[in-house]
Amino acid sequence: MTVPAALHPFPLEPTPIHVPDEALEDLRARLALTRPPLDEGNEDWSYGVPASYLGELVAHWRDGYDWRAAEAAINAYAHYRVGVDGVPLHFMRRAGRGPRPIPLILTHGWPWTFWHWSKVVDPLADPAAYGGDPADAFDVIVPSLPGFGFPGPLTGFPDVNFWKVADLWHTLMTETLGYTRYAAGGCDIGGIVTSQLGHKYADELYGVHIGSGLPLDFFNGPRAWDFARNRPLTDDQPAEVRARIVEMDRRSASHLAVHMLDGASLAHGLSDSPAGLLAWLLERWNAWSDNGGDVENVFSKDDLLTHATIYWVNNSIATSMRYYANANRFPWAPSHDRTPVVQAPVGLTFVGYENPPGVHSAAERVRAFENGPQGAWFHHVNVNAHDHGGHFIPWENPDAWVDDLRRTFRGRRP
Repeated sequence: MTVPAALHPFPLEPTPIHVPDEALEDLRARLALTRPPLDEGNEDWSYGVPASYLGELVAHWRDGYDWRAAEAAINAYAHYRVGVDGVPLHFMRRAGRGPRPIPLILTHGWPWTFWHWSKVVDPLADPAAYGGDPADAFDVIVPSLPGFGFPGPLTGFPDVNFWKVADLWHTLMTETLGYTRYAAGGCDIGGIVTSQLGHKYADELYGVHIGSGLPLDFFNGPRAWDFARNRPLTDDQPAEVRARIVEMDRRSASHLAVHMLDGASLAHGLSDSPAGLLAWLLERWNAWSDNGGDVENVFSKDDLLTHATIYWVNNSIATSMRYYANANRFPWAPSHDRTPVVQAPVGLTFVGYENPPGVHSAAERVRAFENGPQGAWFHHVNVNAHDHGGHFIPWENPDAWVDDLRRTFRGRRP
């Protein structure tokens, strides 16, 4: 018999987040010694992150930003630390409020932190407080991907990748926390972690909800770092399709190639320089969000620095980037040969900012997925697309994410 989350005695004692004063003092000292590069003619971001805007953020990080205020907001939730199969894990939790909450694990991606889920945690845990139906309540578990932040630098797990994390999550939820069945959601790397749960452990899940439809073998093969999959640009392509291919390649080409092929080299600089770390993260937060040309339409300066501080104080950039190379070096292999590959019920949320070439509307995006090769991977039961929002869907369009996820699990609860 499945035990509802509300009746399930939680087996761990919380441990609040606390960054030592010494770590914050060291950060400020390094920021004060920042040496910016020469960066003429780059106010439009066309060469990457402009030195002028990064300088504003570095100055605010050093003299204006208040980590302790951010830490207090983070600690409004319960935080836990536990070892699973020898791997130290951190997760945030909000207990569900409703007649029969079910457990839900939410997995972030890169360059996310667990805090990118913060806008959806309360509505998912306590829907009645947000005008929703209390029957939709979840007991929300939000872990940090190992090596992405708390509880600290990841050692002893050099081959970390998405499908190995899925095994850790399943052990965490079933053995450590004692749930016999649970729900899962995720985006970016967290989306394929979640899809792997729905593939390997389908019988022990109520279902999954993801923010992309990437196939589980996405990182397999000799050119996995090429987001375009060596797709040619041809003269007979419509101009708008050609332009969209170029635009999407520009968003991801350096990211995938460097992380998969040369991440350790880059990490030497990013682990030593907080300004360098911030620039590498910021370029993706800007390019991947639906911000209308101003990243602060999506992330305030303090938001950007909270996420960057989580990476910095845990010296986690190297292990966060390692996921990409290891997804290819230790390629995904199926656990069964049944179809669809992801047999748990799957809900999906797409956004217009990430529409593939030739797709112009939300309805077209749904049709393209359902009728295309990616759709065949999933037992999809609830496919949604929205005009607003970018890669960080639960942060950029939290209402849509919450509504879509709730719909995925209606009728699938005990």
